[in-house]
Amino acid sequence: MNYATTTGTLARIEHDSPVGELTIIASAEAVRAVLWPNERPGRVTIKERVDAGSNAIIDQARRELDEYFTGARTRFEVPVDIVGTDFQRSVWRALTTITYGTTRSYGSLADTIGKPQAARAVGAATGLNPISIIVPCHRLIGTNGSMTGFAGGLDAKRWLLQHEQNTVASLKI
Repeated sequence: MNYATTTGTLARIEHDSPVGELTIIASAEAVRAVLWPNERPGRVTIKERVDAGSNAIIDQARRELDEYFTGARTRFEVPVDIVGTDFQRSVWRALTTITYGTTRSYGSLADTIGKPQAARAVGAATGLNPISIIVPCHRLIGTNGSMTGFAGGLDAKRWLLQHEQNTVASLKI
């Protein structure tokens, strides 16, 4: 995962996907957000001006998302600008280490970032992940294997996890 800092005005486009129309917001340097249809107001805060339109980073994000949805991409390379607290950024960076097609628990991710007692805080930070799918918060599940809350809705989470598992299974043939 490439990290960059965004500057200037951000661009925004709507992008059709199998999990609904996603909103991609990016600067000329990095993706700032991938948002869900019916996004909860205030879940992701963007202070910069956002204009409708595209740029090279949005074009790259669209291509990579399309490749992901067809099973041709298991890892994203588009630069991202993860804006949040130090703790949130540590959680979001750790999410990018979860292998495609697998899941981990919130507690396991808390251990990964060196905060073994912070499973609930990891869950809260994950719920505020502004760069859905590219920063794969859908790969987190409850310790007992249960599906837990997800900004895109549990149907989208199930679809993403099933899609990844199907892709992995087809690659093993």
